[in-house]
Amino acid sequence: MTARADAAAPPLAPDLWGGLSAALVALPSSVAFGVAVLSPLGPEAAARGAAAGLVGAAALGALAPLTRGSPVLISAPSAPAAAVMGALAAELALGDPSGAMRRLTLVALMAGAFQLGFALLRGGRLMKYIPYPVVSGYLTGVGILIVIGQLPPFLGLPRGAHLAAALLAPSSWTLDAVIVGLVSLSGVLAAPRLTRRVPPAVIGVTAGVLAHLALGLRRPEMLSAAGNPLVVGSFTSEPLLAALAERAGGLLGLGAADWRAAVAPAATLAVLLSVDALKTCVVTDAMTETRHDADRVLAGQGLGNVVAALFGGTPGSGALGATMVNVASGGTTRRSALACGVLCAAALFAGPWLLPRVPLAALAGLLVVVGARMVDRDSLSLLRRATTRFDFAVIAAVVAVALSVGLVEAAGAGVALSILLFLREQTRAAVVRSRSTLARRRSKQVRPPEEAAVLDAEGGRVLVAELQGPLFFGTADGLLRELEGDLAGARHAVLDLSRVRSMDFTAAHLLERLARTLAARGGRLILCRVPPASPSGQDMARYLSHLGLTEESGRVLVMGSLDEGLEWAEESLLEGRRVRRSDAAPLALAEFPLVQRRAPDTVAALAACAREVAVGAGQAVFRRGDEGDELFLVRRGRVRIVLPLAGQAGHHLASFGPGEFFGEMCFLDRGRRTADAVAREDSELYAVSRARFEAAADAHPKLARQVFSDMAHALALRLRQADAELGALKEG
Repeated sequence: MTARADAAAPPLAPDLWGGLSAALVALPSSVAFGVAVLSPLGPEAAARGAAAGLVGAAALGALAPLTRGSPVLISAPSAPAAAVMGALAAELALGDPSGAMRRLTLVALMAGAFQLGFALLRGGRLMKYIPYPVVSGYLTGVGILIVIGQLPPFLGLPRGAHLAAALLAPSSWTLDAVIVGLVSLSGVLAAPRLTRRVPPAVIGVTAGVLAHLALGLRRPEMLSAAGNPLVVGSFTSEPLLAALAERAGGLLGLGAADWRAAVAPAATLAVLLSVDALKTCVVTDAMTETRHDADRVLAGQGLGNVVAALFGGTPGSGALGATMVNVASGGTTRRSALACGVLCAAALFAGPWLLPRVPLAALAGLLVVVGARMVDRDSLSLLRRATTRFDFAVIAAVVAVALSVGLVEAAGAGVALSILLFLREQTRAAVVRSRSTLARRRSKQVRPPEEAAVLDAEGGRVLVAELQGPLFFGTADGLLRELEGDLAGARHAVLDLSRVRSMDFTAAHLLERLARTLAARGGRLILCRVPPASPSGQDMARYLSHLGLTEESGRVLVMGSLDEGLEWAEESLLEGRRVRRSDAAPLALAEFPLVQRRAPDTVAALAACAREVAVGAGQAVFRRGDEGDELFLVRRGRVRIVLPLAGQAGHHLASFGPGEFFGEMCFLDRGRRTADAVAREDSELYAVSRARFEAAADAHPKLARQVFSDMAHALALRLRQADAELGALKEG
């Protein structure tokens, strides 16, 4: 589902209309972003910025769709690129204006290379793990910086004017520029109410141009392209036609310090552009019912940005507005995105004749709206609840660093805050998923009433807990706090680790402390279902073994299943108090609780109905689906009842030892077996047929009543125990 199959050959016309409409949105925005990037280098650089914006739109628009990452994604210079590159240009203009263009080109080139690296390393899916508060804060900071950066052309301030002082001195403003900027801004905002067919960016810039022309009737010098600080100004297509060898030579002429200095802003730009593109793809997927390939998208973005940088263009990413227009206008395949790129390339050649007299204030009005819309005003609602105020603090911190220090430093702050957010969420999550005691949570081994009574009385001395999530230094203390009350009087502790994702040395050391504490009381720590391969890729069983916790001489027992751990704890509590042992002589029929205290003739009548059965370890007594009407009584050994499951190991339902019975369902309703009965060890059984039982009951009328009454009582005890276990699981 990466893209709708081109083999279906949908009509070409809708894709062409979609590409044309998208180009009408992308072109004015690209020019505006290009001007925003290079205008800090001087008045003459604004014209080169307009050309660079067109180059970026052409390169990204034509090359990004070739990787088939998302069928209708339109790529062009974007607001994040304008903010990062514009801030960098302003910084370079203060230091080395002559080498600023080469350094900007190097950053853009490296950013594209980083994106290609992300794609090769399958990093597309990792972008979604950046916390939303960090992304929100960064984009809000970018939006505010764009608005601040566009105030000088919006107000028509003279070159070098201090912005803060100029804002307090309206006399320094150029009224004509303010009027043009306000008309452009109003046009962008009012466009959706006027028409849905023409993109707001086109209406806004057109309105600003018309206002500029109208004001030029009174002041003709405003219409001149040469020496006019209020317009883009004359330029040539030099960024596109400059020799690649000359540009490459200029990059190679930079020193190692320049290359090192470019790494941080390039990495910041690459991550920000990648997130912006993938965010656009997510929105597009919801509208078009397609699914993008994140790594292919990043490859296309990286390829487009590398080529754009080589030809002197502005970097960019997936453009949400242009993409939405493409879809709404009928674009369904990558041909629409390619059409947009071709039209942008055509506009590049026409640019020197069309753009010189475009007023900078009109472009500034458009970017002021773009920047303002990037500010996440909904984040203010996070202040209403105490649980979300930390998230707002993260957003505010990233914004503050972006505005006071810089976007590169804000990216570093965002990474640090991402780590804090991760640790915060991990430490707040409950590590103990459920907890109970052996008095309420039993193994699947069915016990006779006298043994069950012992476990009811002594089971509170065995803690049973299921752990979850990561066990590391951030959650170890929480785990100890949650369990310390239950461990105070415990002899054994049975911990289910099947839902634990990872474990570090701090958590392993805590388990060792628990094991030492229990060993001092004559008990053991029992770890069940230790993942051999956790979701994080850690082999926890080997890790615990390397630390010496699970060696034979250690204080920790490791069991393959929770039931095995519970059964071990039960056997420990029953040691020395057992009524019957599985290794004793086979039980006679009169010793079974089902027929104890019955008259000799009743027992003899039941014995006449029974046949002796010997089953070897691992052999089946019966299988699911078998027909039969026999009730089985265990004389010696153990039998395990397993529910077969398709494609996986069967589910263990119960185990029965000497003195217990199973198979009662078919004995009662004469239906088919619903599970498998498999001997865990060499076992001897009595099998009582319902047909022979009814014949004996005719001669001994009390036999049926007594047997069914005792069977019902035993089943009631089992159901009560099952209810108690379900209640314990629910409460846990």
